[in-house]
Amino acid sequence: MLQTLSTASSLWNPSQRSACLEIVEFQRSQLSSLSPCPFYLKFGSKSVQKGRALVSGTFPYACQRPKQYPASKKPGEYPQNMDLPPVLPKKKKKPYPIPFKEIQKAARKDKKLAERGVEKPLQPPKNGLLVPELIPVAYEVLDAWKLLIEGLAQLLHVIPVYGCSDCSEVHVAHSGHNIQDCKGPRSSKRRGLHSWVKGSINDILIPIESYHLYDPFGRRIKHETRFDYDRIPAVVELCIQAGVDIPEYPSRRRTNPIRMIGKKIIDRGGYVEEPKPWRAVDPSSSSIIDLDTCGACERFPPPSPEDVPIIAQETMNAHETVQTGVTKLMKKYTVKACGYCSEVHVGPWGHNAKLCGEFKHQWRDGKHGWQDATVSEVFPPNYVWHVQDPKGPPMRSALKRYYGKAPAVVELCMQAGAQVPRRYKPMMRLDIIVPESEEASLVA
Repeated sequence: MLQTLSTASSLWNPSQRSACLEIVEFQRSQLSSLSPCPFYLKFGSKSVQKGRALVSGTFPYACQRPKQYPASKKPGEYPQNMDLPPVLPKKKKKPYPIPFKEIQKAARKDKKLAERGVEKPLQPPKNGLLVPELIPVAYEVLDAWKLLIEGLAQLLHVIPVYGCSDCSEVHVAHSGHNIQDCKGPRSSKRRGLHSWVKGSINDILIPIESYHLYDPFGRRIKHETRFDYDRIPAVVELCIQAGVDIPEYPSRRRTNPIRMIGKKIIDRGGYVEEPKPWRAVDPSSSSIIDLDTCGACERFPPPSPEDVPIIAQETMNAHETVQTGVTKLMKKYTVKACGYCSEVHVGPWGHNAKLCGEFKHQWRDGKHGWQDATVSEVFPPNYVWHVQDPKGPPMRSALKRYYGKAPAVVELCMQAGAQVPRRYKPMMRLDIIVPESEEASLVA
C-alpha cells in the first residue's frame, strides 16, 4: 500500500496528498497499538521520472525496522569457551579496580566535608567496628583454609607437580610440557623450553603474605620497624580483622567507633601497647602452624588409594569456600595492593616499608604504589595448562591454541578424581578435541 502511495503521489495535488497521509498515519497508529509494526513511514525529497516528464517532490516510502533479537543467556550459564584474563605488563602500573573518576569524586566529597568541619560518615568496618554478619563467614574461611592446605599436602604425594627453575611456570602431570614459553633469564639457551624440577605446595597455592596488625587504625608500619611485625598469610590476616580470635595473633576489638574529618583521625580511642610477636613462642607447640604452607607435605602422610577421590573433592570444596568467603569479606574490609608488585596489606591504608623493586621503584624511593586490591591478588588462582591425559605425551607448542587452562588447585583436584565446577569448564576447553600434529595444519 505504501509503495503504491509513493508512486501515485506525484500525480496528486497537495490537498489530496495530505488527506492520504492522514489516512496512512491513522492506520499506522491502529496497527502499532495492536502489535509492533516492522515498518515505519519515512519522507524524503526525490526526483521521479514518469514517462518523459521529471517530477520533483516529497514522497512517503516504507522502511523496515532492524530485527531485535533478545538475549538468550540465562543466569548461571557460561559461554562454551572463554579466554583467560590478559597478562598485565610488568613495565606498567596495574589498572585501578575502581574507576579513577569515582575515586576523585569521593575525594572531592570528603574534602568539602572537611572544609566545613563536618565529620566523615563511617559505617562498620570503616569505623573500626566489626560487621556481625561477617564473623561466621570469617570462621568458615579460616576452617576451609586449613582444610585446603591439608588436602593439597596429601594430594601432592599422589599427583606429581613440576615447576620451572627459571620462571614461575607450573605443570600438573607425570612429565613437564614442551611448550616454548619460558621467559626466564636463561631461557634463550634452551630456546624457550622450561627447566623442570619437582614442585611443592607453594607452586600450587601461591603464598601471599601480609603484616599482622594489632590495631589496623594505629601507627603505620615504617621501614625501620618492619621487623617488629609478623608476616602471615593475607587470607588469615583478613579473617582476623573480620572477627576471628587467634591467641597467637591478638587483635584490638573496639567498642567505640573512630571519628575522622577528611583524612585525619580525630578520635581513635588512644594508642594501646601492642603485644610482642608470637615468634618468642615455640611454633611447633602452637596450632598456628596449621595456617601456613611451610612444611605441610612433611606434616601430613600420603593417603590411601581409596581415599584420594574423597580428599580431592573436599579440597575442591574448600577452595571454592575460601574464594567465595574472601570475596564477601573484601566487599566490606579494606585490602590494599601495590600497583607494581605483588605486595598486599590488609588494613585501611598501606605500610611505609620501602620494599618495592619493580618498575620505576627508584622514583618512589622503594615505596609501594597502594591501590584497592582484587580477589585474585589476595587469593591468586595461578593458572596452569589443563592436561586431558596426564600420562600421555607431553604438550607441544604447535598445538598450543587447542589447550585450555585452569587454576592449579582445580587441575590438581580434578586429576585426583574431583568434580570440576561449571565456571571453570569454559576456560579448560573440555569440548575441544586436540588433533595430531599432522592434522593441525588441516584445521581451519
